[in-house]
This record gives sequence, structure tokens and C-alpha cells, in this order.
Amino acid sequence: MTDASREQSMRRPIRRVSTLLLIMFVGLFGSSTMIQAVQADALQADPRNTRTLYDSFAVERGSIVVDGVQVALSTPSNDEFEWQREYPMGPLYAHVTGYNSLGQGSRGIEDAMNEELTGTANSQFFDQVLATLTGESPAGSSVELTIDAQAQQAAADALGDRVGAVVALDPDTGDVLAMYSSPTYDPNPFASHSTAAVTEVYDRLLADPQDPLHNRTIEGDQFTPGSVFKVLMLSAALESGQFTLDSEFENPAELQLPQSTHVVRNASRETCGPGETVTLETAFILSCNIPFAQLAQQLGADAIAQQAAAFGYGQTLDIPLRVQASSYPSDLNEPNLMLTGFGQHDVRVTPMQIAMTTAAIANDGTMMQPNMVDRVLAPNLDVISEPEPTILGNPVSAEVAAQVRASMELGVQEGLATNAQIDGVTVGGKTGTAERGEGRSFNLWFTGYGELDDQSVAVAVVVVPDENIVGDTSNVIAAPIGRAVIEAVLNS
Repeated sequence: MTDASREQSMRRPIRRVSTLLLIMFVGLFGSSTMIQAVQADALQADPRNTRTLYDSFAVERGSIVVDGVQVALSTPSNDEFEWQREYPMGPLYAHVTGYNSLGQGSRGIEDAMNEELTGTANSQFFDQVLATLTGESPAGSSVELTIDAQAQQAAADALGDRVGAVVALDPDTGDVLAMYSSPTYDPNPFASHSTAAVTEVYDRLLADPQDPLHNRTIEGDQFTPGSVFKVLMLSAALESGQFTLDSEFENPAELQLPQSTHVVRNASRETCGPGETVTLETAFILSCNIPFAQLAQQLGADAIAQQAAAFGYGQTLDIPLRVQASSYPSDLNEPNLMLTGFGQHDVRVTPMQIAMTTAAIANDGTMMQPNMVDRVLAPNLDVISEPEPTILGNPVSAEVAAQVRASMELGVQEGLATNAQIDGVTVGGKTGTAERGEGRSFNLWFTGYGELDDQSVAVAVVVVPDENIVGDTSNVIAAPIGRAVIEAVLNS
């Protein structure tokens, strides 16, 4: 073997080793980059990452603030965790603030705004670096909410110990002014520094048949809307161009559904007024089911589904709490299609969705993105973020919105929502009583809006009584709750 060939044969292993080392370096560099840059947020949020969890308790977590009052705050603790989380008005804001716990994760704003509250958001990186260089203790930012304290209290007081939920929105901005779910719970025990104690309270609440941990305004078992869905149906009819408020429908006391033994009746068990026919507007004001079943049949499933999608059905939202998507059913046969005309069959909604629909009608057909965060403030009170109002869409024209508002206002003046009247305030509204199945109590609904000078508010209320109550229950029970919240906002 020549010297040249011997030298070449010796170089081959060296090249192989060099190549292997290069591959290993690239792999190590790539994995490090992946972990630090791409997977960092996911790893930090992973509930198995106990280091992140314990570190979050070592930081002075930022406050959650409503109308200048701390509804969640951290105080010094004399144990290894350094800080104790407190909720001074716990049950009133439980489904808003949620909790931050050992062993059972977090909920509500505590979860959705965790990075801001712990000071680990990307927007706060340089603040944290500066704090480290100056020797300051780490601290999170405070989150100021859009909630109106008077409206929140009014919702809680008016709903009382009934099972249900209340949502109030500013139609012009999408700001969430009230979000109250009943039954509620006290989040303070979740702030315990004992994992066993936290687990005990969580298991107890989880076993409660009334599901107090579920925020009924945006999640959990969704509701059948009943006649509050007629706001969407009236909008769809007018938007189609095929119908006006004066369009007439047959007016029997009973309607046999095609291909079915099911008979539809109006809530009154009578005709919708005295005539052989009834106008669309009168049917809406008196909340008659038979004309709206006929309307659904004539409009067709596609037109209704398109209008529902325009109002946000089928869409999840982050406000920043996650709002479950409401749904209008597909693959409908004719009788089920007709049942959806008055919010029955498989139509399912959150109170947030109903409030959004009404807010869009109140806002000349423009639907705003619901939002709970007014601004985020750094520990030095610098404004880190201040969300701007965002348009979600224009589900109806301004002309159609005006016609629907006129009908809703007549419903409050002389229809089935008279208990929503407020002296000196323009109020439009719609009640609803939704069947949930044999042997189960009805869902009692009210949705509406109030306008006074340059202020406006849209509300949605649902109540689920233990048993059905004889009488005009939605107007008697749900409408006054909506009225109380509207008054609280307009008087604040």
C-alpha cells in the first residue's frame, strides 16, 4: 500500500467521526432550540411541570381588578410558597376569577391570563430582566376587567339561589359587563397550600349534582333556547327578503307536524290572536310557536343555519375565557326543522351567544367580539396591553336590526316581556320558555337591551327552576332579572 492510499484510509474514520459529531451537534442544537423556542409555552403550561407550578407560587401574582377593587390578590405567606392567593368577594366573582391551585390546576381569568399574572408573558420579558438586574423581587402584572361591579351584584341578587346564568354586554364595544353563574362556589379553599385540602374541596364540588364549578354562561351543558331563538328567526326572515313584519301566516290553535304525530301548540293553547291569519310581527310580540314553525318550514334549514353562523353559532371564542360554540342542528327532517323555528329540537346555546345576538341587534347589526380584559398593568403601573374593540361581523343589516328592535320594544310594551319595562329607558326584549324533555323543568329565558342617552347594554338570562311553575313564568321570573341588570348598568 502506498503512503497516499494509507493516508486516505486513515482519514476515512476521522471523517466518519467528524460527520457523526456534526450530526450529534446539529441534533442537540435543534432539540435545544425546539425546547426553548417552540415547545417552551407548552412545557410551561403542562400540569406535570411541578417546577413551573411551584415557581408561580413564589411570585407575587398580579391582582385581578374590577372597578378599582381587587377581587383576587396575593398577600405574603409565612410558608415555603411565600405568597397566599385571596379572593375577597369569592362567590360573587368565582366564575370570572376562577382559581389558581396546587394539584387541581386553574380556572377562569387565573388560567386564561396566567402568563400576565405571573409576569412571564412575552410582553413582560424585558421588565423581568430589568427586575433581575436591579435585584427586585419578581412580580406579575395586574389584570383590570371590564366587569361592572354594580351589574355583577345585581345579577347575583336577582338570580338568588336559583340555578341559572346572567350575561351582560356593551353592544358598542363587546365589553363583558356581567358574568354570573349559579350556583357558585368559594374559590378561597382552592388557594390552600395543602394539596390534600385542595383535592378534597375539588372532589366535593365535582360530586355536587348542581355542578357549581361549571360556568353556565359560557360552558357546560348548553341550554335549549326556546322562544329567545325567535330573535334569530325574525332576523333570518327579514334578511331573506321573502318576508316583512306584515307577512301573514295561518293561525290555527294546533298544528300537526308533517311526517309526525307531534302537534305544535302556542303557549296560550289558543290561536295567536283572533284572526284566521297572523302577521309575523304579532307572532313575535305574542311569542306564538305555530307561525314560527311555519316560518322555519318556508325559510328552510340552509337559510336558518346561515343566519345562525352569521351570529356566531359553531364558533368558539376566547374572551379570554373559552366560550363553547353554540349549535344549530344539521340533517334536519321537516318536522324537526319546524321545531327549531321556536328554539326546540337540538338547538343548543350558551347565554353568551344569546347576549351576543341581542347586542348585535342593539348595535345596528354589527356584532362585537366579547372581551373581559380592560387593560393589563405592569407592577410599575405601565400599561402593557389595552385590547381594542373588535368587530366579529355584521350578521344583519342596520335596516333589519332596526325592525327587530322595534318588535322587541313592542314585546316589552305590550307583549310577553312587560316585566322588563323601565321608566324613562328604551327597553326591547324577548322571553322564552324551553322544554328540556319529559319529566324535566323548563328553561326560563329573557334577552333584551336597554338604552339611555349614550349608554346601552344587552343581557341574557336563563333560569332552570327545580320544577315547572304555572303561569307566565319567563316574564315573571327571568324578565325582572334582566331588568335589574339593565338598571344597574345604566345607573352606574
